[in-house]
Amino acid sequence: MACASCGTKNADGSPSGCGSKGHCASGGCNRMSTYDWLTIQGVRDVAEQNYVEVSFKHGTRKDFYYCPPELGASTRDVVVVQTDKGFDTGYITLSGELVHAQMAKRGVKASLIKYDVIRKAHDRDLERLDEARLLEKQTLVRARVLAYATESPMKLSDVEYQGDLTKATFFYTSETRIDFRELIKSLAREFRVRVEMRQIGARQEAGRLGGIGSCGRELCCSTWLTDFKSVNTSAARYQGLALNQTKLSGQCGRLKCCLNFELDTYLDALSDFPKKADKIKLPNGKAVLVKTDVFKRLMTYQVMEGRKRGPYVTMTVEQVHEVLNNPEADVHTFIAIESERQTQLAEETADEHDYGDVTDVVDIPLEKRSRKKKSSRKKGGNRPGGAGDKKKSDGEGGATSKSRSRSRSRNKGASAKTGGDPTNAPKSNRRPRGPKEGNSKTGDKPSGNRQSRNRNRRKPRGPKPGGGDSGK
Repeated sequence: MACASCGTKNADGSPSGCGSKGHCASGGCNRMSTYDWLTIQGVRDVAEQNYVEVSFKHGTRKDFYYCPPELGASTRDVVVVQTDKGFDTGYITLSGELVHAQMAKRGVKASLIKYDVIRKAHDRDLERLDEARLLEKQTLVRARVLAYATESPMKLSDVEYQGDLTKATFFYTSETRIDFRELIKSLAREFRVRVEMRQIGARQEAGRLGGIGSCGRELCCSTWLTDFKSVNTSAARYQGLALNQTKLSGQCGRLKCCLNFELDTYLDALSDFPKKADKIKLPNGKAVLVKTDVFKRLMTYQVMEGRKRGPYVTMTVEQVHEVLNNPEADVHTFIAIESERQTQLAEETADEHDYGDVTDVVDIPLEKRSRKKKSSRKKGGNRPGGAGDKKKSDGEGGATSKSRSRSRSRNKGASAKTGGDPTNAPKSNRRPRGPKEGNSKTGDKPSGNRQSRNRNRRKPRGPKPGGGDSGK
């Protein structure tokens, strides 16, 4: 999107206008733009008009001025205008007969216009204007620090310098009234300019800063919307939208202005819908409204017999009026309406999809499917408790039995050499002695837990293998 000046091309094909070259890199040259089609098409007004519309800071602020005819200024010209103290620089966005139409739309009378266009801007004026725009960002950052230091409950959102760098206007939002006299003194001392504080609302703040909405387009309040009407949740309810505050709110934190755009169309379509038709009482049950299609004029009900849920029935608005006026209507009436609608729908779809019978006409060869090869592994080869684990356990068991038999043969040989006395056996084959029952050096007695464990130990029933008495 581009304004009228950027949309017009020069002789070499490059876009003319504010210098952004059609890309709106300076912050959006289409902001609150008006299309002066008379000037762009080269149509000259029969009666010359001496009033022009001038835009400041890429359309965030506009005003009307008296332009003397000897200046010869027209749309897309950069001019220097009068202010209450000093002068400012802006672009003419509208001139000629269309200015009167715009003034009538905004309710501005020609007698109330008190400032004039001084002259066309020269190179030095444009340089100072660029300096002012570059100075605004760092001024805003420093002003927020001063506002935090003075503990002012406000949010500074934007700063606008006058074209002659003698005045700075600070735009802020706040929920309460603020005494910012000390803040104004601090700002004037810091920046050495005249300071003006202007409070704006959340929607005006979003319009000045700009952004992209959830629809993917630039915000309406920063491109063309000038008046902000009140929006409430009933607009979303009439349009069948979910009452989700997050989805219904815009970047300003308020309800989206676009909820009012199609509200009149929905109200006209809902004018002949039945008013009290959310629940229809029947002799043997009830019908509950679950869905409404406004533009197709359809209403879907769920029929319930007592606590038992029945089928869904879709009816037109005229059929709903007939059911409401018929005191003998019951559940079977709804079911008959739905069956009739399904039959009619089937006939319509049958006419739309009239396919010919191609049996024995087209012969499609069967595909040869290759059989899956059986895996060479046996079932349960990788499963716990399968054949593989069984073989493994058998192998481990054989190894352990062999080691046990070897240890037994060694014990027998040792007992034969020592004459069956285990006390003369080698140290590796002796039974390990139990823990000492007390400390002989300190004379400590064993603990009670140790004594109880010794008592509960199971005593050997007979003599140990190998003969002889262990007590000897």
